Amino acid sequence: MDEKLKQRFVELWKKYFFRAELPIAFYYTDEETQRELVPPPREHRCVICDLTRVRSGASLCFNVDGIGCPGGRRYLGFEQDLMPNFEYFLSCGIPGELEGERYKKSPELVRELLKHHPPLRAPAEYIVFKRWDNLGSKDEPAVVIFFSPPDVLSGLFTLANFDEADPNGVIAPFCSGCASIVDYPYRERASARPRAVLGMFDVSARPCVPDEVLSFAVPWPKLVRMIDNMPESFLTTGSWDKVRGRIE
Repeated sequence: MDEKLKQRFVELWKKYFFRAELPIAFYYTDEETQRELVPPPREHRCVICDLTRVRSGASLCFNVDGIGCPGGRRYLGFEQDLMPNFEYFLSCGIPGELEGERYKKSPELVRELLKHHPPLRAPAEYIVFKRWDNLGSKDEPAVVIFFSPPDVLSGLFTLANFDEADPNGVIAPFCSGCASIVDYPYRERASARPRAVLGMFDVSARPCVPDEVLSFAVPWPKLVRMIDNMPESFLTTGSWDKVRGRIE
């Protein structure tokens, strides 16, 4: 990662967002060095909860064995198969056999949903998460993830749309918490105009983040454009000063 870009973002972030939390980033790699490899969990564990440590400054490395949730393994790209009867698990369940999450009205709707979203395949053995200030010169972030309250999100959302004619420069797909920060934004990298992803609406993942926080995941190419646009955008106006004062 370019050190000048890293420092420029920190300076602009402090200028326009004051003490708002720094984002984290992830990338895939086949090298398991210089970061903590997450051990296999003893029980079910949401990867969003693990990322609380990354937000606090730890750098974590996951392989397939370190992810404590079948959905996490799928949406981080390490497994492509779904659990048996997944369409019932996400919807109404099977009486006496499987409790349903009731996130979709029927199994048929789940099957249709899956047609629109084939499984992601991780390009390497490990996925590494680091906070922005811990990124090194050899790190190549794929996606940058902000965990933010509404005022900060309003700035990120507007900045993401600043150089877009399409009104949908940000998307909010129905998906799991981990899919909203890894799967969807990682796929967006392949687009000519990658979109940011607003997420963390997953009711199952909500207990892993503060009650006022959502996620905003930005593919790296778009993030670079957003940084370049900051000094000429609405962030320099009196309108943003009013919001910025509340962030401070």
